[in-house]
Amino acid sequence: MAGQLTIWGRANSVNVQKVLWCLAELDIPYQRIDAGMAFGKNDTAEYLAMNPNGRVPTLVDGDYVLWESNSIMRYLNLAYGKGSPIYPQDAKGRASVDRWLDWTLSTLQPVDRPVFWGLVRTPPEKRDMVALQRAADDAAVVWRVVEAQLASRRYIEGDAFTIADVAIGAFARRWFGVEGVSKPKQPNMARWLALISERPGYQKFIAPPMS
Repeated sequence: MAGQLTIWGRANSVNVQKVLWCLAELDIPYQRIDAGMAFGKNDTAEYLAMNPNGRVPTLVDGDYVLWESNSIMRYLNLAYGKGSPIYPQDAKGRASVDRWLDWTLSTLQPVDRPVFWGLVRTPPEKRDMVALQRAADDAAVVWRVVEAQLASRRYIEGDAFTIADVAIGAFARRWFGVEGVSKPKQPNMARWLALISERPGYQKFIAPPMS
């Protein structure tokens, strides 16, 4: 039953945020247990038995355990979101969404991390601003892919909101939210981010101050 769902992970993790936003879109009840960074727990034997990577999030659904945020979002839609338009039913539509989920982890997250950690989780006196600007320039090249995609689309994959918007939107909030480096103007992304930021799940889990 849905009431058995437990999410392990701290609320300021971008990958946990994606899952929480997805849960909100599907209106699925769950409980969350803080884990990772200041909360610890993710290096305990109990946690590593569930998730040998020792990262967050981890989903526990009864006796079923799943890790990797995008896999969790797919599972939630398949197990609890039947009929929801946020994960297409047709093969081509689903493959297109899955492509963006894979891209966020393979291509986007690696360039997001140094910028976010350097500007949000590093004290000002310890920041290497020259290196951070180089990292931001590298990230801007990757974000051009999204800017171009949105030139002719309301959402990432067309007229309908999907979990591709969840996955990329969580990182876009960080990209638009960091300050102290030069970034190019990206009007298509700005328009799209304003649109998805109206969704209750975004407002609750993505919009709060970054930490």
